[in-house]
Amino acid sequence: MHDKEAVRVDVVIPVYNEEGDLERSVMALRQFLLENVDYDWRVVVADNASADRTLDIAKELAERYPEQVTYVHLDQKGRGRALRRAWTESDADIVSYMDVDLSTDLSAFPPLIDALIDSEYDVAIGSRLKRGAQVQRGLKREFISRSYNLLIKLLFWHTFSDAQCGFKAVTRRAVQDIVPLIKDQAWFFDSELLLLAQRMGYKIFEVPVKWTDDPDSRVKIVSTAWEDIKGLFRVRFSSVGKRQR
Repeated sequence: MHDKEAVRVDVVIPVYNEEGDLERSVMALRQFLLENVDYDWRVVVADNASADRTLDIAKELAERYPEQVTYVHLDQKGRGRALRRAWTESDADIVSYMDVDLSTDLSAFPPLIDALIDSEYDVAIGSRLKRGAQVQRGLKREFISRSYNLLIKLLFWHTFSDAQCGFKAVTRRAVQDIVPLIKDQAWFFDSELLLLAQRMGYKIFEVPVKWTDDPDSRVKIVSTAWEDIKGLFRVRFSSVGKRQR
């Protein structure tokens, strides 16, 4: 995969009740992509059971920019469920996702995709913990994030530094190989994707990012962290993905 102009990339934004941010974020992302990338791209809004005007806004954006924006709708909540649906139904060469608040500076997106086009990598992630990253967030979130990633290191001796950054891209081959094995439908989807990818022999490319914490984030940190910890032990003591590629 070396001819950029022939490559197709889907950029998925999973959303739940994001009527206040969705249009602004999609417009900012669309403008950035128009100005900064050479490949064919599409923004996919993955709405998982929003109860506000999120789906209506996604439809309006798709009607306004039919070549550049589309949407999928799920009747059940869950970021992992939304990514699973959008990624597995896509026929793009590369699928990616980012959080709707655009906490990760978009300047990291081209090198994220370039790594999958120009090398043997099939998985690329943004990292807030890799040398060169610039991060602004509160002490509580910083402590929980570093503790969680340390726990992963102790359990798996993995090579990647940041499992949870909402800024990832994978090739279609990796989607077909890994995603059907992922059990989680919520926030642990990210970590499970990376742990299975590494277990199955995929190399993971990391891009240090500029990241600014969203003070209005709806993520319930403590309960999410507990679910993630349970997920870690489930994967650690399962044999899923332990096979030769």
